[in-house]
Amino acid sequence: MEHGPALLNVVDVEATCWEGQAPPGAVSEIIEIGLTVVDLTARQRVGRHRILVRPERSEVSGFCTELTGLTPLEVAEGVSFAHACRLLTEAHDARSRPWASWGDYDRKQFERQSRATGAPYPFGWPAEQGHTNAKAVFTEAYGLRKRPGMAGALQLAGLPLEGRHHRGEDDAWNIAALVLDLAERGAWKGPGSSSTPTPS
Repeated sequence: MEHGPALLNVVDVEATCWEGQAPPGAVSEIIEIGLTVVDLTARQRVGRHRILVRPERSEVSGFCTELTGLTPLEVAEGVSFAHACRLLTEAHDARSRPWASWGDYDRKQFERQSRATGAPYPFGWPAEQGHTNAKAVFTEAYGLRKRPGMAGALQLAGLPLEGRHHRGEDDAWNIAALVLDLAERGAWKGPGSSSTPTPS
């Protein structure tokens, strides 16, 4: 019996941020969700997506624009966080498909913002089973003492940094390249690996 492709969502978010403390009453909110779909069976990136999210309890600072390239006018045209969560589940099978990010920040930010807003958490499975911390897998596979940033990991793997660092769409694309590097090394054993059937 043949199985279909083992698909993995690689996610990277950008959020409102400040140089120093947040302004009174402001909280960090997701403003961009980058998502690259990886076919671990074919060992290739098969989808590249971007969702802009309109912040409701904070504003895009000058520091944030300098870091990410995202402007207040641009994110004002985005969808609500609740709508973004629905897009993840309906358009990108987030409830049934395993996912990965570089570190645990992205998972925790979704958890925090879902709790704070009442929006449904878009990802399925218990977090410890459905989500893979690609940074931790890379660190172990390369025998490193400290967990590297994404740009440093690309250098170690001999891979180019494509696009702009700290732009969610580009970062997800680059993290996906690192996931494929780990798969080629036989180090990607988490959910969605070709040796681990995805649940139906």
